[in-house]
Amino acid sequence: MKPDYWDRAKRSLARRDPVMAAIIRAHPKVFMVRRGEAFMTLARAICGQQISVKAAQAVWNRVCICLDQKLTPQAVIAQDRKKLRACGLSDRKTEYIADLAQHFADGKIHEHRWPAMSDEEIIAELVDVRGIGRWTAEMFLMFNLLRPDVFPLDDLGLQKGMRVSYFRNRTVSLKRMKTLGETWRPWRSVATWYLWRSLDPIPVEY
Repeated sequence: MKPDYWDRAKRSLARRDPVMAAIIRAHPKVFMVRRGEAFMTLARAICGQQISVKAAQAVWNRVCICLDQKLTPQAVIAQDRKKLRACGLSDRKTEYIADLAQHFADGKIHEHRWPAMSDEEIIAELVDVRGIGRWTAEMFLMFNLLRPDVFPLDDLGLQKGMRVSYFRNRTVSLKRMKTLGETWRPWRSVATWYLWRSLDPIPVEY
C-alpha cells in the first residue's frame, strides 16, 4: 500500500526541484512499500550483511525452516545456536540475531512507543543492538516504519544518484550533498527513494 504522504511529497518535491521532478516523471506508478514485521525485518537485515542478495536469501530461507516459520524473538531464543549456525549464519551473525531477540524479549526495544518517538530516538534504540548500525536503522525507518524524512547520507547508492543527477558525476563532499538534501525536507525519504530509482528502476528491499 502506498504511504499516505507519497503523492503530497511528490508534488512538493517536483514544484521546487526540476531535476527531481524529471526523475519522478520517469518512474510513475511506483512507490515505497512497507517490509515485514519489525523483528523479522531487522533479523533479515543482519542475515544479509556483507553477502550477496542471492546468498542472503538462501540463508534466510534456511533460518525460516529452522524456526518452523515462527519468526519471533521467543523462537530464536529457544532454538539451539548450533542449528542456527548450520543454516549458514556466521558465529557473529548468530550472536547478533540472538542479541536482537533478547532486546525484544526484554522490552529494551519499545516498539509500541515508536509512533511517538523521533527518528533519532528510534535509531539510538536500534544501534544499541549488536550488529545494527546507523545505516541499517535508517533503512528500517524508511521501509518498515515508512518515516518520510530519513536521509541516509552514508548510503553509496544515494551518493551516486546525487552525483549523477545533480553534480554531473563529479566527486563532491558529503557536506555539499547534505546541503542539497536539506532542500528536500520534510520528504527526504521520498527524494532518496527516487534517486535510487534513477540508478535502478527495480525497487530495492531492506
